[in-house]
Amino acid sequence: MPATPEWPATRALAWLYTPAAQRPPLAAMCALEREIGASVRPGLDHQVAHARLQWWREECLRCARGEPLHPLTCELGAAFAPGAREALTGLSGLVDTAAWDLAAATFETRRELDAYCERWSAAMIEPLGSLALPTGGTPAPLRALGRNLREIELLLALAPDARDGRLRLPLDELAGAGAAVEELGQPPWTAGVAALTRARHRAVRAALATSVAALGAAAQGALRGVVVWAAIAAEASARAEARLPHASLARDPRAWSDGWRAWRAARRAAAGRGLKRVG
Repeated sequence: MPATPEWPATRALAWLYTPAAQRPPLAAMCALEREIGASVRPGLDHQVAHARLQWWREECLRCARGEPLHPLTCELGAAFAPGAREALTGLSGLVDTAAWDLAAATFETRRELDAYCERWSAAMIEPLGSLALPTGGTPAPLRALGRNLREIELLLALAPDARDGRLRLPLDELAGAGAAVEELGQPPWTAGVAALTRARHRAVRAALATSVAALGAAAQGALRGVVVWAAIAAEASARAEARLPHASLARDPRAWSDGWRAWRAARRAAAGRGLKRVG
């Protein structure tokens, strides 16, 4: 593992503050997320993309059975004892979300968007809970944490995803705001889209803080890397909200201080004090 993993800042900082024993599975999951996500990159032949996703779906099932073939799933599976592999049954959530993106499917309602985010959480966040928490399993607050964390990431990429045909706001909420779907890829946004996006940033940050607090002090310390991930995402959300009606920047000029914020978030997690409220 390189000293500084070449991932988005949230994932790299999460890895940095994750307890040493949990770093290899987190690294394997982040690399697996990128590898599966490459199946939906622009320009890839559609049939090739479907074939890749089908192979990965089968590989995720093999990994959960303890029979992986790919180096990444072999590394990930090795972190889980035979009796703990049930935690990997949600790994195919990475394939489910990638298949949704490949089809450029829209979310008709918030229920569909929540289900998408929960599939991601089942693959990326909840297995870490199985390793880190003494009781194993997945407490409900951890599932909520993963769901809200993923929605923040979707909100931060709202405009570029829309230009790729991926709408990250439910159609019924857009209609309620009097907004056309075509607007999402063309910031600065109209008042309706900006108001809806602002409301979602605020609501999801509040829900994220609530879910972290609900983990309890001991679990926050054991999962401090995940808590750091949530804290940095929340800070990015607050900055994105402040820029509305303009979209998030590809290179955030204030992201240089995220290292300091991550250190402070890790200290709060170790003390069981939850997320600092932002925005």
